[in-house]
Amino acid sequence: MTTSVTRHRDRLHQSLAPFLSFFSGPFARLNLEPDVANFAVGNPQEMPLPAYVDALRRHAEPRDKDWFAYKLSEPASQRTVAATLTARTGMEWDPEDVAMTNGGFAAIAVALRTLVEPGDEIIFLSPPWFFYEVLILAAGGEPVRLALEPPAFDLDVDRIAAAIGPRTRAVLVNSPHNPTGRVYSPEALTSLAQALTDAATRIGHPVWILSDEPYNRIVFDGRTAHSPAEYYPHTVITYSYGKTLLAPGQRIGFLTVPPTLPERAELRDEIFMQQLVGGYAFPNALLQHALADLERLSIDIEALERRRDRLVPALREIGYDASLPEGTFYTMARSPIPDDAAFAETLARHRVLVLPGSVVEVPGWFRISLTASDDMVEAGIPRFAAAWREAMAGTE
Repeated sequence: MTTSVTRHRDRLHQSLAPFLSFFSGPFARLNLEPDVANFAVGNPQEMPLPAYVDALRRHAEPRDKDWFAYKLSEPASQRTVAATLTARTGMEWDPEDVAMTNGGFAAIAVALRTLVEPGDEIIFLSPPWFFYEVLILAAGGEPVRLALEPPAFDLDVDRIAAAIGPRTRAVLVNSPHNPTGRVYSPEALTSLAQALTDAATRIGHPVWILSDEPYNRIVFDGRTAHSPAEYYPHTVITYSYGKTLLAPGQRIGFLTVPPTLPERAELRDEIFMQQLVGGYAFPNALLQHALADLERLSIDIEALERRRDRLVPALREIGYDASLPEGTFYTMARSPIPDDAAFAETLARHRVLVLPGSVVEVPGWFRISLTASDDMVEAGIPRFAAAWREAMAGTE
């Protein structure tokens, strides 16, 4: 094995190490125990939506001999997505520009392989989703990390613009943002679009926005999550239905570009080729057949908001510095001790699971998922208090 290949594999392993360490540690020990208040990840803690199960059952009945044959992007699925995007953005989306994928994970991977030439730089914002860096590396790109400043985690357009150089191919943006819950405003996205337009003039080629939007319907307080595609034509949107339906094991998503992109027709063949060579990255037949029904469904966003409004004030009363998310499943809280992994172990001893901030590049913090059940929230609050007291006693 050549030295360059070894170095590349080492970088992949290093990128995944914090994620794998946590999920083989406290999470593996406690995840399935019934008395644990599980706030670690955005997994369902209650039974699936009955209408979701009914839709799958209904579309499992074959209607022709090809019902379960090999599937690409089914035209009916593409039309469903295009109609939703048109209603959401006010732009006339072309179904031909929609590529159906097996989840948002595959959508990001296909988008990166489509856009990236070896050595191209991809700017991504930290704290990130676990897999951005490793997907950039796997596509042959060079990750460029740009830290957002806690506790606000605002989109810093000036710093993004300053980080753009001749090799920059794309900026990866996630709004609503996992793990912080920030929703970037139209003003911020307009400013980003102008900065990238200016940068393209300076460096001689477009800088893409890769807009990861799996939480775009999970917003609170009457907000609307706007897409960068509404303001900037060189945008690729990636999406997963697994969040809105809280069914991450049934994997269907898509990637698409806006109708304002001049070269979108040329992009279709490249995306299709990357779906083929990337392991047949198309969703299964059943989910595509059911998509028109699934599109109309959502978990109870108001229930997530009520959990937020119960949990965050309670954490603050205990003494935690906790954020009030504008969207997503998540809130961030500052650990009472600098070692967030050690404090996550303290919480685990009190039968509470959280995600250490170091897993998502925010040392000294931890992430809480609002997909925990209401019973877990009520059981968890006194346990958060007990862990706080234990940690503070150890600092005296």
